[in-house]
Amino acid sequence: MAKGYWVSVYRTISDPEKLAAYNKLAAPAVKAAGGRVLVGGGQVVAHDDGVAERVILIEFDSFEQAVAAHASEAYQQALIALSDGVERDFRIVEGV
Repeated sequence: MAKGYWVSVYRTISDPEKLAAYNKLAAPAVKAAGGRVLVGGGQVVAHDDGVAERVILIEFDSFEQAVAAHASEAYQQALIALSDGVERDFRIVEGV
Protein backbone atom coordinates (compact mmCIF):
# COMPACT_ATOMS: atom_id res chain seq x y z
CA MET A 1 0.00 0.00 0.00
CA ALA A 2 1.35 3.41 -0.98
CA LYS A 3 1.95 5.93 1.78
CA GLY A 4 0.35 9.35 1.79
CA TYR A 5 2.07 12.64 2.45
CA TRP A 6 1.02 16.15 3.32
CA VAL A 7 3.37 18.65 1.69
CA SER A 8 2.94 22.22 2.82
CA VAL A 9 5.08 25.13 1.63
CA TYR A 10 4.54 28.48 3.31
CA ARG A 11 4.88 31.41 0.92
CA THR A 12 4.11 34.06 3.52
CA ILE A 13 3.21 34.13 7.20
CA SER A 14 1.18 37.30 7.74
CA ASP A 15 -0.13 36.46 11.21
CA PRO A 16 2.22 34.45 13.44
CA GLU A 17 -0.43 34.29 16.20
CA LYS A 18 -2.88 32.53 13.87
CA LEU A 19 -0.12 30.14 12.81
CA ALA A 20 0.63 29.39 16.48
CA ALA A 21 -3.06 28.72 17.18
CA TYR A 22 -3.20 26.44 14.12
CA ASN A 23 -0.07 24.55 15.23
CA LYS A 24 -1.54 24.01 18.70
CA LEU A 25 -4.64 22.36 17.18
CA ALA A 26 -3.08 20.72 14.12
CA ALA A 27 -0.31 18.80 15.90
CA PRO A 28 -2.64 16.63 18.02
CA ALA A 29 -5.08 16.24 15.10
CA VAL A 30 -2.30 14.95 12.84
CA LYS A 31 -0.96 12.63 15.53
CA ALA A 32 -4.43 11.24 16.29
CA ALA A 33 -4.88 10.50 12.57
CA GLY A 34 -1.60 8.57 12.46
CA GLY A 35 0.54 11.26 10.86
CA ARG A 36 4.27 11.55 11.48
CA VAL A 37 6.14 14.80 10.93
CA LEU A 38 9.22 14.12 8.78
CA VAL A 39 10.13 17.75 8.08
CA GLY A 40 8.97 20.53 10.37
CA GLY A 41 10.55 23.70 9.07
CA GLY A 42 14.29 24.13 9.30
CA GLN A 43 16.79 25.16 6.69
CA VAL A 44 15.93 25.10 2.98
CA VAL A 45 18.23 25.37 -0.02
CA ALA A 46 16.27 26.11 -3.18
CA HIS A 47 17.48 25.35 -6.71
CA ASP A 48 16.31 26.22 -10.21
CA ASP A 49 13.24 28.48 -9.85
CA GLY A 50 12.55 27.41 -6.26
CA VAL A 51 12.23 29.77 -3.34
CA ALA A 52 13.61 28.93 0.11
CA GLU A 53 10.32 28.77 2.02
CA ARG A 54 9.21 26.95 5.17
CA VAL A 55 8.37 23.33 4.29
CA ILE A 56 6.36 20.80 6.32
CA LEU A 57 6.23 17.12 5.32
CA ILE A 58 3.94 14.68 7.14
CA GLU A 59 3.76 10.95 6.40
CA PHE A 60 0.70 8.71 6.76
CA ASP A 61 0.51 4.94 6.32
CA SER A 62 -1.72 5.37 3.25
CA PHE A 63 -2.92 8.02 0.84
CA GLU A 64 -6.48 7.42 2.02
CA GLN A 65 -5.43 8.00 5.63
CA ALA A 66 -3.81 11.31 4.62
CA VAL A 67 -6.99 12.46 2.86
CA ALA A 68 -9.16 11.41 5.82
CA ALA A 69 -6.89 13.24 8.26
CA HIS A 70 -7.36 16.47 6.33
CA ALA A 71 -11.14 16.01 6.35
CA SER A 72 -11.26 15.22 10.09
CA GLU A 73 -13.19 17.54 12.40
CA ALA A 74 -10.10 18.13 14.53
CA TYR A 75 -8.00 19.27 11.57
CA GLN A 76 -10.82 21.38 10.16
CA GLN A 77 -10.89 23.26 13.48
CA ALA A 78 -7.16 23.92 13.07
CA LEU A 79 -7.81 25.35 9.61
CA ILE A 80 -10.43 27.70 11.04
CA ALA A 81 -7.85 28.97 13.54
CA LEU A 82 -5.34 29.50 10.72
CA SER A 83 -7.83 31.23 8.40
CA ASP A 84 -5.96 33.94 6.48
CA GLY A 85 -2.84 33.92 8.66
CA VAL A 86 -0.64 32.38 5.97
CA GLU A 87 -0.38 31.88 2.25
CA ARG A 88 0.70 28.32 1.56
CA ASP A 89 0.73 25.59 -1.04
CA PHE A 90 -0.77 22.48 0.58
CA ARG A 91 -0.92 19.14 -1.23
CA ILE A 92 -1.73 15.56 -0.38
CA VAL A 93 0.38 13.21 -2.49
CA GLU A 94 0.69 9.47 -2.89
CA GLY A 95 4.09 8.00 -2.18
CA VAL A 96 5.74 4.76 -3.21
